Amino acid sequence: MNYTKPSAGRLLNMLEQKIIVFDGAMGTMIQEQVLGEDDFRGSSFQQHPSPLKGNNDLLSITRPDVIEKIHLEFLESGANIIGTNTFNANRISQADYKLERSVSDINRSAVEIARKAVAKYQSGKSSAEIQSDHPIFVAGSIGPTNRTCSMSPDVI
Repeated sequence: MNYTKPSAGRLLNMLEQKIIVFDGAMGTMIQEQVLGEDDFRGSSFQQHPSPLKGNNDLLSITRPDVIEKIHLEFLESGANIIGTNTFNANRISQADYKLERSVSDINRSAVEIARKAVAKYQSGKSSAEIQSDHPIFVAGSIGPTNRTCSMSPDVI
């Protein structure tokens, strides 16, 4: 994989020089794909006892082609930062699907897909364009869980 990793210093410099575009709405983009239960199960989770449809993070394992396509669409739209498909790739959220043991695999796959998409996008660019015109960063995406951390009886 030929992913060019820009430095943190370069990101700070870019923030001072221009508006940085972060991708957005991965979940919405996934919903537009109209995927079914079989897409979420893939070949790896055919015998899994729980429904998996809606577990968008799992698509990094079962339908990496869909996630890569979405990343490429963000990059072609001018994104400087793409977030990994890991918004709910944590033990708390994955417990809803009984997939706590798959969290590491989901995260690893999501990062690999994002880097692959960047490499594919950059392969069509000259080294000068990569270095000066459109540097790209991959950021891990961490969303909220559906559990509250409060012990207060007033939390709904």
